[in-house]
Amino acid sequence: MKDTLVRRMFEDIAFSYDFQNSALSLGVDIYWRRRFVDMIEPGWGLVLDAATGTGEVALAIRRRRPGLKVLGLDFSPAMLAVAADKIRRRGVSGYRLAVADCRDVPVAANSVAAVTMAFGIRNIAERVCVMREFHRVLVPGGRLHIMEFGLPRNGLGKALYRFYFDRLLPPVGNFLSRTDYAYSYLVESVDAFPSDAAFLAQMAEAGFGECAVTDLTFGLARVFTGRKG
Repeated sequence: MKDTLVRRMFEDIAFSYDFQNSALSLGVDIYWRRRFVDMIEPGWGLVLDAATGTGEVALAIRRRRPGLKVLGLDFSPAMLAVAADKIRRRGVSGYRLAVADCRDVPVAANSVAAVTMAFGIRNIAERVCVMREFHRVLVPGGRLHIMEFGLPRNGLGKALYRFYFDRLLPPVGNFLSRTDYAYSYLVESVDAFPSDAAFLAQMAEAGFGECAVTDLTFGLARVFTGRKG
């Protein structure tokens, strides 16, 4: 799906994006975000939350890592509008938003303590280019944290989830999002995402060391981490 179509998709589904995520994951997305954020080293400084969307990861960072401020970037104004409304209603400080493309991050080199991206990298074809941008803005020793969807690695669980993922998720998700394509695209994009080894190799190509992957919920979500030398 081309960039303009992906952007339109997120504009279309922003109104109920959080509900869709929680309903279709049976609330497991809350646990995933908590685990994801807890992998961020505590300290002081700025976190760049790329593809910040409706702000759930960034808000969790502010709650669980209060010493870290967050700059949330996204290419969808509608998603950022939802995040801005949360900031306003909850009186959250230390979290700023900007419309931006991750291939050209409007942040100075060596200026952020960590970069996070949840469920966004699979939507980008130029992954190495984007991660080079993340590497550029990180301080030496800073870490990249990327969370993406996966599938159970083997056994009966993989077969059962594959049935849900292929047959049930697209029609239910499309109905909830009031589109005829958003969750069909999700399945296609997860299937097209590189293997763990291939994606870790792309991280290394972008300049990251100590690259590793951590499974969440039997591999339904995976967190890829790397460090700038």
